[in-house]
Amino acid sequence: MIIVDFERKHAEAAAELAMAGYEDERRKVPSLPEVTELPDLTPFADNCLGVAAFEGEKMLGFLCCHEPWEHAFQSLAKGTFSPIHAHGSVKENRGKVYQRMYQAAAEKWVKKGIAYHSIALYAHEETALSAFFDYGFGRRCADAIRMMEPLGNYTPPVGITFKEEDGKEKEQVNRLHRMLKEHMGKSPCFMGYPVREEEEDTEQLQEEKSGSRFFTAMDGEKVAAYVEVTDRGENFATQAEDMRNICGAYCLPEYRGRNIYQGLLDYMILCLKKEGFLRLGVDYESFNPTANMFWPKYFEVYTKSVVRRIDECALEWQRY
Repeated sequence: MIIVDFERKHAEAAAELAMAGYEDERRKVPSLPEVTELPDLTPFADNCLGVAAFEGEKMLGFLCCHEPWEHAFQSLAKGTFSPIHAHGSVKENRGKVYQRMYQAAAEKWVKKGIAYHSIALYAHEETALSAFFDYGFGRRCADAIRMMEPLGNYTPPVGITFKEEDGKEKEQVNRLHRMLKEHMGKSPCFMGYPVREEEEDTEQLQEEKSGSRFFTAMDGEKVAAYVEVTDRGENFATQAEDMRNICGAYCLPEYRGRNIYQGLLDYMILCLKKEGFLRLGVDYESFNPTANMFWPKYFEVYTKSVVRRIDECALEWQRY
């Protein structure tokens, strides 16, 4: 096996490997949409951060990543991300192939000062997951999906009504969103967000959520829970025209354990199904115990993203 820089001439063979990986996962998670073409891989060749593995003329695998960005995961470190279409491998010796590729790619990344390495893997590809766990990675995020059908098998909440937010509840939804960010900053998540004045935070939230729809669970005039839905999620599969994606959700602590969120999801699902949507996706942090306990009950997990943080001292060593 030899490892070379990923180049444009490798894109066609790489796309075949990436598509094969998606089809393998789709056989295990049939609710995933059919995809005929993956996103363009040539930008991964142009940023010179990717690698490919060969045995003779046969491509065994490839591992690429996006351009790095500063303050990855709200940290002081530079980070990069390899989405599910930016890597792939043959089945034979898959763990070894991934480890050899990561060793070569990580050398490039660290020399560029990239300390946060994040890679999205298919949930049922245990060999690849194990290979990265052996190299110091840990789980961080997950994508899950279900058909746009009611949840069932729960007792509906009493005294709670559901509606799509029409502007009257915007201030309450903003308050719940801030509570969600506070929750994510606590143990064991430790996802810190910049501290802003409430007015500034509200203005930024409105800008970020301009394309979102919000559904709420109401206790009289009080918003007990909300769910935010957008037309796109975190990977190419979520861009299917018949799919919508949950990108924000929170229930006030005093309303938990009463099936309120199940009822809210069912209400939203019925609304979206009437509009012709067939699939519903969600992404969440796997180290968020509330989310990790709730979403897999009703959705099928199809990606598990792993992350590794390189010690800052290693960045200095690589300069010599």
